[in-house]
Amino acid sequence: MNKQLTVILAGIFISVFSSLTISEAQTMKNKGLNAKQEKIVIIAAFTANGDLQKLKSALNEGLDAGLTINEIKEVLVQMYAYAGFPRSLNGINTIIGVLEERERKGIKDELGKEPSPMPANKSSIELGTEIQTSLIGAPATGKYITFAPAIDKFLKGHLFGDIFGRDNLDFQSREIATISALANIEGVNPQLESHFNIGFNVDLTEAQLRSLISVLEAKVGKKEADNANEILNKVLSSRAK
Repeated sequence: MNKQLTVILAGIFISVFSSLTISEAQTMKNKGLNAKQEKIVIIAAFTANGDLQKLKSALNEGLDAGLTINEIKEVLVQMYAYAGFPRSLNGINTIIGVLEERERKGIKDELGKEPSPMPANKSSIELGTEIQTSLIGAPATGKYITFAPAIDKFLKGHLFGDIFGRDNLDFQSREIATISALANIEGVNPQLESHFNIGFNVDLTEAQLRSLISVLEAKVGKKEADNANEILNKVLSSRAK
């Protein structure tokens, strides 16, 4: 093989390889939520809005899609921070009933990973401050911190430390659950906007967040989906500046 032909073939190989790499990257960028993530959306949504009959169906779908018992349990526990103890407890009691029914039918669901022990050398507030700063992309600011320092302490120590610090549910899954819950609660658009931003900070893509909204529209309601879409567009516009 002469030198000129070798150079030509090498150029063709590099061109084809580069095209494939760009195509694969584009495919990943445009990929929506996977099946398990879609089930987290509807579990969180129906826990937040209190529709227990639809939550029961969503829990069965989630287990059938491969979510473990502990992953679903984490979503339901986390919901109390956004939808309140009553709806979180209703969700937990609902999955207890679902699991009992499935066991009677001979269905064995995977328990899943337990959370690792919390770091022995950090308080919940120290751990939570680190996690909150990482998720937001900067230390938290706002008048609420000086006006009501107790809520700042609870956010850092309990929400981000005690809950988000439990590592048997990844940050992307936690944000998918949080966004889905907030999209189903009226009057919390500022928090929904904040969590769309955090979603991007934990490497959720626009395609995944659009997919989340599509699941809401198909399974929950157009009103909730339209509002979430409006807030996402606002976030995308502000991040582009």
